[in-house]
Amino acid sequence: MKTILFALIFTVSFMNAQDKLPYYEIPKLEESYTPQNTVGRMIDGLGFRYFWATEGLRAEDLKYQPAGEGRNCQSTINHLYDLSNMMLRLTKTDFKQAKEKDQMTFSELRKQTLLNIEAISKSIKATEDLAKLSVIKDGAVSVPFFNVINGPIADAIWHTGQVATFRRSSGNPINSKVNHFSGTVRE
Repeated sequence: MKTILFALIFTVSFMNAQDKLPYYEIPKLEESYTPQNTVGRMIDGLGFRYFWATEGLRAEDLKYQPAGEGRNCQSTINHLYDLSNMMLRLTKTDFKQAKEKDQMTFSELRKQTLLNIEAISKSIKATEDLAKLSVIKDGAVSVPFFNVINGPIADAIWHTGQVATFRRSSGNPINSKVNHFSGTVRE
């Protein structure tokens, strides 16, 4: 009986470790303020906010839509996934998607978005020159890297804030132990 109990506990612990998602907390701070680390840190801040904005969402939270026209919470999360894929393309980050978006559950979409954000951050931090991430078309720069910052990165931060607002409005606010300033969670 003890062997079976131990095996069950080990299996559950192993499965939980396998499903650990990035951005429960922001990764350790880089002491070097390079352009790459600064933009990477912005991406990490997005990942942390997205993690907590989407953690523990219920079916009623996903259906929530403010009065008037606009996206509901689930549609906003779908848009955030699309933005993460746009950032992957624009930063020339080759990162495989587990499934097609229309085949993913909310949990799978959330996980893939977090993994995408993590891959983008790592790619940017490893880049020698951010200007090399500018999109070149027909020999000319068609999308400067600055547009990635004020475009999909800023848009994703904006929409993550909407998800946080939607969940509060539907009666399920973000965990009060989350410290957005330090990127940590009080235990």
